[in-house]
Amino acid sequence: MEYNPTTDTCPLPYSPFKSCTVPRPIGWLSTVSAAGQHNLAPYSQWQNLTFDPPMVMFAANRYPDGRRKDTVLNAEETGWFVWNMATYDLREAVNISAMAVPFGEDEFEAAGVAREACVLAPGGRVAASPCHFECRYLSTHHLPGATAVGSVDVVYGRVENIHVKDEALTPEGKLDIPRIQPLARMGYYDYTVVRDTFEMRIPSASGAEADGLEGRA
Repeated sequence: MEYNPTTDTCPLPYSPFKSCTVPRPIGWLSTVSAAGQHNLAPYSQWQNLTFDPPMVMFAANRYPDGRRKDTVLNAEETGWFVWNMATYDLREAVNISAMAVPFGEDEFEAAGVAREACVLAPGGRVAASPCHFECRYLSTHHLPGATAVGSVDVVYGRVENIHVKDEALTPEGKLDIPRIQPLARMGYYDYTVVRDTFEMRIPSASGAEADGLEGRA
């Protein structure tokens, strides 16, 4: 089976594209508008870009009527957005916060999660999440799509503050991933959870190169 997604009709009942690029980390992002309205929403097109300094990005598709997502608008207005690690224990709250609620409704309240103040960023973060990034907004790059909902705003940010709960760490000072159980997005309506990890080191990596790959501080 093969096809051109630009010109051909998909030969499968469901597009395989999103289910091939998996698992995708979830950008569970909290923002606040200039008027003080809080927002919380998950984005499965989220990734880190580099580590020195740490930079991240997320991609937000527009609504069918062409409107931009509140997360994008808030980040541009205030200059900040906050990443909250999505975990298996918080899966229901993540899913609820994906709903398109009426303007003015607080997704923190709708999802049933407590909000905790940030150190630098305005607005709040998910108190129950084990890890947070306070991200200073850098820029937005718009990519037009074949449809309004296919159009996407790619937002870049620099991580200015990192929060990690003590109970989420191993005695060696690493994130205890099997205990945290981060949530990740698959294709369709499917998700997965990270419970098993294994280590592989590149044989030729050494010095600064190895430090960058391994995350040594």
